[in-house]
Amino acid sequence: METTVIAIDGYASTGKSTLSKRLATNLGFTYVDTGYMFRVISFLILQKNWLNEKGIDQTSLTHALPQLQFSWQSQSTGEKLMAVNGKVYGEELRTAEVSNLVSQVAAIPSVRTHLLNQQRALSKATSVVMDGRDIGTVVFPNAQYKFFLNATPAIRAKRRFEEMQSKDIPGTYEEVLANVIERDRLDSSRAIAPLKKAQDAIEIDTSSLDVEEVFTLLCQHLGKGV
Repeated sequence: METTVIAIDGYASTGKSTLSKRLATNLGFTYVDTGYMFRVISFLILQKNWLNEKGIDQTSLTHALPQLQFSWQSQSTGEKLMAVNGKVYGEELRTAEVSNLVSQVAAIPSVRTHLLNQQRALSKATSVVMDGRDIGTVVFPNAQYKFFLNATPAIRAKRRFEEMQSKDIPGTYEEVLANVIERDRLDSSRAIAPLKKAQDAIEIDTSSLDVEEVFTLLCQHLGKGV
């Protein structure tokens, strides 16, 4: 079966997840949250105590990766949620501790290789909207549609901080802004699959746009091609 891939890359807190999920629902596609996948691994590193003063215990992590299998778990509503070994994770992945670890985890070659294979496998059974940082450049360089979302660090930190407040997740705006800036630096400068706009991607600056306005732009660019 031939499937369609819509790749939505961009910086943290540009609305990628919200927009990708809505677009997938609108098109009848399946949404693939690649950030969730990296957060799961970051969360497990913390749970397993594989983080110490020297950094991440990459040996233990690499040995464990083959046992981490991502799959779709159908809900009674018809929605498909991503599960890891049968478990669906939630807000425990959104803590500051996990957020501070994600970019380090994303720079580990064995993690990227494992998740790239998982991401490609998830797209074989159904058309997908997939968001991340290297979807249009590395994971699916031949994706039929590619978008790249951007916004100023201050705006992105404000959005993330307001989201944390609404969910009673501890942290200050200053901490969130520092995390956003550091993640930008790490994501853009890593040797493997750095965050960058694909040459054929459509870039949208979301700094002064709300979700509805960005969603309208995405739909306009897609037109009737999907």
